[in-house]
Amino acid sequence: MSERGRVRVEQGQKRVRAYLAGSLVVDTVRPYLVWEKPYYPTYYLPAEDVRADLVETGEVKQSPSRGEGKVYDVKVGTAVAEGAALRYEESPFKELRPLVRLEWDAMDEWFEEDEPVYTHPRDPYTRVDALPSSRHIRVEVGGVTVAESSRSVILFETGLPARYYLPMTDVRMDLLRSTDLRTSCPYKGTAEYWSVVIGDEVHENIVWGYRTPLPESRNVAGLVAFYNEKVDIFIDGVREERTRSRFS
Repeated sequence: MSERGRVRVEQGQKRVRAYLAGSLVVDTVRPYLVWEKPYYPTYYLPAEDVRADLVETGEVKQSPSRGEGKVYDVKVGTAVAEGAALRYEESPFKELRPLVRLEWDAMDEWFEEDEPVYTHPRDPYTRVDALPSSRHIRVEVGGVTVAESSRSVILFETGLPARYYLPMTDVRMDLLRSTDLRTSCPYKGTAEYWSVVIGDEVHENIVWGYRTPLPESRNVAGLVAFYNEKVDIFIDGVREERTRSRFS
């Protein structure tokens, strides 16, 4: 593992594959995890394990930590993902020089071993524990009690506040309005969202839930959670301080 500034580089151990238009773009057992941001890593992959053609675009992207990156189109069969590959062949990080960075969203599917993975690679230092709890949880929005339960599941995820998932039968569903927002998480799956409507005031997308979560988070299936950062939560009668996170 190497570290310089805010970027960390580490050899991964999983088999990683990516597909575009049904064709294999990369298949490697030697991925590198690069923390370009503090929240989660990005995959950099050995160039010799890339099965697609990389066509140089002439575009260059400059990174203060990784150096000068050449941009490539990714071509496989008749499919083209424009500007979807990046190479830092003269990077200050020696590990990055023989590697290719593929834009995650430009690929149709990613696999870690034989399991699809969404949004970004799983961080080997992130743990998710979803534990049943009998603690009394009450949620207020705008001074109105919207949820109250002693049958919660508390989800502890590295780097995030504890999230309190509650049965829908313990939530004022009459105050919730379903929205079109959907987000994906590599540890939990795809979430749907609700806004809370109190009188004329709409608190947008502050409630979410996973109807069919991934196996490691199956305990939260069918439950809903509220952003700690945006509502008032009382635990056994004691009001929690609103947490600050990137979701604040």
